[in-house]
Amino acid sequence: MVQKSIARIIKENYSSLSAGQKKVAELILQHQGEAAILTAFQMGRKVGVSETTVIRLGYALGFKGYSEMQEVVRRDWLEKKKVNGNESIPSSSTDGDEESVFSRVIEKEKSVLDQLMSQLDVKEIWNTIDRLIRSERVYIGGFGSSYGAAYWMYYTLKQYRANVFLSSPAGFSPEDICDLDQCSTVVMFSFPRFRTESIELVEEAKKRGSYVIAITNRQLSPIGQISDLTLTTEEGMNSGHHSIASVVSLVEIILIGLQHRDQDNISIRQRKLEQLYTNQGLFIE
Repeated sequence: MVQKSIARIIKENYSSLSAGQKKVAELILQHQGEAAILTAFQMGRKVGVSETTVIRLGYALGFKGYSEMQEVVRRDWLEKKKVNGNESIPSSSTDGDEESVFSRVIEKEKSVLDQLMSQLDVKEIWNTIDRLIRSERVYIGGFGSSYGAAYWMYYTLKQYRANVFLSSPAGFSPEDICDLDQCSTVVMFSFPRFRTESIELVEEAKKRGSYVIAITNRQLSPIGQISDLTLTTEEGMNSGHHSIASVVSLVEIILIGLQHRDQDNISIRQRKLEQLYTNQGLFIE
């Protein structure tokens, strides 16, 4: 039996938690290393709730008590440390001259990518990859500023497999979702500011039995809460900075894994495409 991660357990139970329990749950997700060592009293004080509320969260999530819940938090954190290495995030330059403006951008992007690496859930990535391989139809959605990353995934994935479709940057139409069913997967990109169309699309897809994968900034974002599987880019970062680099990097990780796991079928499709490209003279090189 596959053990569920603490992120998955919290996500599945989040809507039924009390306001105080939600605060504790969010602390656990955003600062797993800290949550792995804090006592129930310390954790409660940190988020402004009682020790009893922290203990009741353990029961609400299906554990026998706080100790058992913390053991799962600790297990997940240690697994990620083992796979990903150091969690530390480099500090950005504080030099105020004009030349340092660009170096601060680079430092910020580096910190975001380090954060992505530290929080990466390898099992969830492989689950995503397997779902993309097995699904008869893949629909990729992204509205407004989220559309750029959605298009990048769509463009590349179409070179790997058939039946890949993309939303409009402005929204989706009935024709887009008409053919979604239990054999379909919807990949939904959603980042601040969150668009209401994202929620509407996911809800429609789930009504049709489709599996929904969210790519968003945190597990408990509006879209993250209602998706079947949620991949995050900046969990625990409080800077207000949302980086396209981390989103594209996460997509690249998925696509490289897909190449690794389905290389025979991808090679056949790419040979066919290369023949078409040559016949039509599409590329200079």
